[in-house]
Amino acid sequence: MTQPVRCPWGDSTEDYQRYHDEEWGVELRGVPEMFERLTLEGFQSGLSWITILRKREAFRAAFARFDPKKVAAFDEADVERLMADTGIVRNRQKIVAAVRNAGVVTGLDQPLDELLWSFAPTGRRRRPRTVADVPAVTPESTAMAKALRKLGFVFIGPTTCYALMQATGMVDDHIAACWRARR
Repeated sequence: MTQPVRCPWGDSTEDYQRYHDEEWGVELRGVPEMFERLTLEGFQSGLSWITILRKREAFRAAFARFDPKKVAAFDEADVERLMADTGIVRNRQKIVAAVRNAGVVTGLDQPLDELLWSFAPTGRRRRPRTVADVPAVTPESTAMAKALRKLGFVFIGPTTCYALMQATGMVDDHIAACWRARR
């Protein structure tokens, strides 16, 4: 049996294969689900995604399954608990940002997923032929980051927003030869 052709990054480890084949680029909705992805993309900043992917279950346990109301209620003792949790990335700025961002989510006038999806590009886009053709930032991700910062979100930028758009199916950046691009 022949192996499916994947985006090159999605073929490097079994964890990446599973993530590429089952999640990346698949439309995702839901407030906790989108808060999780937004938070994890922030934690990934400066690190490899595989690091976050392998710690995702520990992150879910540490951050109350990414229930924004529960995370928004975290206090300094919770921050210290998280700083001692070897199962997650222990970066105080990122932990504090996650708690602050949860508070912003709970105060939004619309559900987080609706807000984020309002920045999804419309119309047809040219499918990337190679990984080099995939942008790191787009006008839509720049607009998303600017709007989120204006609402009070922290530790968020255009590159993080574009990675979120890719991961949650707002854009489809599977390269042309990838089996997922033909779906």
